[in-house]
Amino acid sequence: MPAATPAALSRGKAWALALVATLTMAVSYVDRQVLASVGASVTKEFALSETQWGSLVSAFSMAYLVGSPFAGWLIDRIGARRGLVGAVLVWSIVAASHALMPSFGVLFAMRLALGLTESPSFPGAAQTVQRALPPADRARGFGVLFTGSSIGAMIAPLLAAPIAARWGFRSAFLGVAIVGLLWVPIWLALAWAKPAREVLDRGVASSGPRPPLLSIVTHPAVLRGVLPILASAPAIGFLLNWGAKYLDAVHHLDLDHSKKYLVLVPLFFDLGSLGFGHVASVRARGGKRGSGPDRLVFAVAAVFMLALAGVPFARTPLQAMLLAGIGGAGGAGLFALSTADMLARVPPEAVGTASSVGACAQSIAYIVASPLLGKLLDVSGGYTLPFLALAAWILPGCVAWIVWSPPPPHAREASA
Repeated sequence: MPAATPAALSRGKAWALALVATLTMAVSYVDRQVLASVGASVTKEFALSETQWGSLVSAFSMAYLVGSPFAGWLIDRIGARRGLVGAVLVWSIVAASHALMPSFGVLFAMRLALGLTESPSFPGAAQTVQRALPPADRARGFGVLFTGSSIGAMIAPLLAAPIAARWGFRSAFLGVAIVGLLWVPIWLALAWAKPAREVLDRGVASSGPRPPLLSIVTHPAVLRGVLPILASAPAIGFLLNWGAKYLDAVHHLDLDHSKKYLVLVPLFFDLGSLGFGHVASVRARGGKRGSGPDRLVFAVAAVFMLALAGVPFARTPLQAMLLAGIGGAGGAGLFALSTADMLARVPPEAVGTASSVGACAQSIAYIVASPLLGKLLDVSGGYTLPFLALAAWILPGCVAWIVWSPPPPHAREASA
């Protein structure tokens, strides 16, 4: 006997769930970005080279890569409603434990643990947006969702800097981890109420066949969808993880003086994510592009990212961070547009798994790029070559996404 169709959510309740899913991403980025915020202090404490710093960045990404496929599989089976609560509680504990790090080796292990425990964050948040919002709103919804990462990146230095200044950089890890616990009661209040519970648990109790993992990983829409992620993730990761160190090395600003500039990149990331997602949704509702991908809006986002090539030639920290912010805005647009397009073309019961493949691609990009960028910094002694290399890397993947003809939207998505 077929399962009953879940009651539809009102527009307000649907967007409330999407916004709380966005807060999940913000919490995850707050916890992971504390290390970058106090990076200069950690580097001095353990006498780290840039290559070792790149290894720490990769450690998180390696664990995130390993955990993401299982996390996506788990979210598809137990649902985001339950899965996100457990994940946030566990990773908050791991994030707080960074305060106890006695050595580089232990810190490396803690970054592995944090990456593993945070791996359900994106699949769970993406599944929430996909199930809560109608198809025409999803590009805008994913635009909102990707602001969570930049909001978290903005909040992290604002929280970590005063705590570190007063009680030391170790205390920053403990204090900031409390933020994660504030999300839990909000999620419980919204996601456990009817009809949100039925909408979020759609398909969780189903005993029918599910698409095999390999069929999702090799799905043409998924393979195409990871190309912009591989193209733009190294640049986004570099801005987030080396931003404070760049301002310290090039413009001689300590964390307290650089924090007002560090918020520009996440702020522009938010504007780009919201703007490009909104324009794509408006164009979809207006019928300006059938069921195909919005190549025009995507191409504009890719052009925005090329502003990164101008960062090393900026004369002031404000100019540098404004150019970096324009690049970040373009990257956010690429993430939102490619993710919304990809998830519309896979089976609805495999959204978590498909999202985790995108997260894996991002992790692979970080794992490969971070040590190479660190090495390039050590060898070249400056930031010019890394920024130029990142700008050049963006183009091939974006061009491939534009010229690749994707499969049609999934039948159940097209009829929604």
